[in-house]
Amino acid sequence: MSRLAVVCGGSRGIGKAVSRLLAERGCRLAVLSRNQDAAQAAVASLHGADHMAFSCDISKEQEVQKTFETIQKTCGNISYLVNAAGINRDALLLRTKPEDMVALLHTNLLGSMLTCRAALRSMMHTQGAAIVNIGSVVGLKGNAGQCVYSATKAGLEGFTRSLAKEVASRNIRVNLLAPGFIHTDMTAGLKEDDGARFIPLGRFGKPEEVAQAVLFLLESPYVTGQVLVVDGGLQLAIPSCTVGPPER
Repeated sequence: MSRLAVVCGGSRGIGKAVSRLLAERGCRLAVLSRNQDAAQAAVASLHGADHMAFSCDISKEQEVQKTFETIQKTCGNISYLVNAAGINRDALLLRTKPEDMVALLHTNLLGSMLTCRAALRSMMHTQGAAIVNIGSVVGLKGNAGQCVYSATKAGLEGFTRSLAKEVASRNIRVNLLAPGFIHTDMTAGLKEDDGARFIPLGRFGKPEEVAQAVLFLLESPYVTGQVLVVDGGLQLAIPSCTVGPPER
């Protein structure tokens, strides 16, 4: 039977591109999104059959647990987990509302923790199981106006490396992918000419290009606990970026 891949945030942006690529590679997809209609639309566009859509708010423990139990019962054991769900609310720290801090932390950091925990028991029964968490170059470098967002993505790096150590003996690999400026809804309000001047390759990336890197991490049997940066060389050019939120 083909591998089962769960993609959180699989209805848009990077997550959608990952879902499409994995479906083309013959995987069965479980696409998770807060919006059931969006998840179903994403599944309908995938190559192949036996894909399923699930409505799930990954920031809520009970929803995550229930969803992954349903996936286990209806689809079988999980081979791949990609955590691409995330939100961003830019503001200087002094102007950031506590409720926005909590929302960012719960979705971007706690959400990935919850989905990983929910998937692990299933993944222990699968050969070549792998997890890819989607971070950000902002989590590596920091950026003014994105203190909380940066903290959530930096937290993902520590979580990913630690989890990789915990589950290596079970032959489950865990890696982090850190995108730069990617053409998605999150960067739709940015002028590419303004951002691209900081990028050595001279342009924003495409979700499909990030998906290729995710596939590499999922399929590479001797890579775990690593951070793969996909940013067109942005980190080479400047110590921090100041034109707006990258990725997704």
